[in-house]
Amino acid sequence: MAKKNTVATVSQPVEKNDVLVDKLTAGEDFLEKNRNLLIGAVVAVLLVVGGLIAFNYYRNAKNEEAQNLMYPAVYHFEADSLQKALNGDGANEGFIAIADDYGMTKAGKLAKFYAGAALLKQGKFDDAIKYLEDFSSDDLLIQARAYALTGDAYMEKNNLPEAINFYRKAADYKPNEFFTPAYLMKLGLAQELAKDNQAAIETYGRVATQYPKSAEAVNALKYKSKLAGSAGQ
Repeated sequence: MAKKNTVATVSQPVEKNDVLVDKLTAGEDFLEKNRNLLIGAVVAVLLVVGGLIAFNYYRNAKNEEAQNLMYPAVYHFEADSLQKALNGDGANEGFIAIADDYGMTKAGKLAKFYAGAALLKQGKFDDAIKYLEDFSSDDLLIQARAYALTGDAYMEKNNLPEAINFYRKAADYKPNEFFTPAYLMKLGLAQELAKDNQAAIETYGRVATQYPKSAEAVNALKYKSKLAGSAGQ
């Protein structure tokens, strides 16, 4: 009996080794048969990774260029020289050229925002809407501001449904106590003009309830009470 146990114990690793050899051989055969396919896959991955690295490097370099170009345009914008801010001053490019040439960069996207704001000031509402709607950012303040300015442009065009849409976007985008109350007041006014008094009452109530310490809270309560009174509430 002891001899049989010894033989069985010794034979088990031998059987396992044979199986392992068979698997390794099968793996080698697979690699041999699919060598070109595997090499192609590795090369494709390397090309994609290398392309992404090169693209990010290129985009960062272009963003730095755009940032340098932005300074004179921003200066003209803040000085209310809107034509120079938009189209350049002869020596420097304006927001429109920067937005067109560097639109994939952060600075180029910001140029779209400035272009939209400047065009809105000039009363060119359709052009302003085009640039503002093309702008996108995850910034806490600027994206909401872009929505609000787009709403202003639609208000000027007497397009109340779109004005309401963009004011609501502004108010709902990362709400905060500093700017959200003002956007809600714009929304409430647009709703009033659209004869949707119930919605306006709710919007003004939101200002008073959620932002009671804001500068807009007093007027919000006043407008809400006036609308509620006229509606017999």
